[in-house]
Amino acid sequence: MEHHSHITGIIVDEAFQLHTDLGPGLLESVYVKLFALRLAHRGLRVERERRVSFTYEGVTFDDGLRIDLLVNECVVVEVKSVEELAPVHFKQVLTYLKLMDMRVGLLINFGAPLLKQGVKRIVN
Repeated sequence: MEHHSHITGIIVDEAFQLHTDLGPGLLESVYVKLFALRLAHRGLRVERERRVSFTYEGVTFDDGLRIDLLVNECVVVEVKSVEELAPVHFKQVLTYLKLMDMRVGLLINFGAPLLKQGVKRIVN
């Protein structure tokens, strides 16, 4: 878990810096692109719009879900740009973690007035 903590620490630091620089109000796609670039500059491996397939009751869904960012193949990052996070956003990240058999995810809302209100760590 220490490895996850180090990576999530870098992710949160970069999110705070990006939010400080740009503030809330931009499209989610802008934050995702710039956030991925910042994380890559910090030496992290970042995949954007990662498609994940899964099978349920014998039916395979090749494009059943798409996560915003997968960092170092161990942290799911879901980016939002909304006034307020809804309960479904938390459930979305938890579902991603379960389907990918992963432990840690971050839900980051760049639309929050203060980013500390918009960063949530979710553990499977």
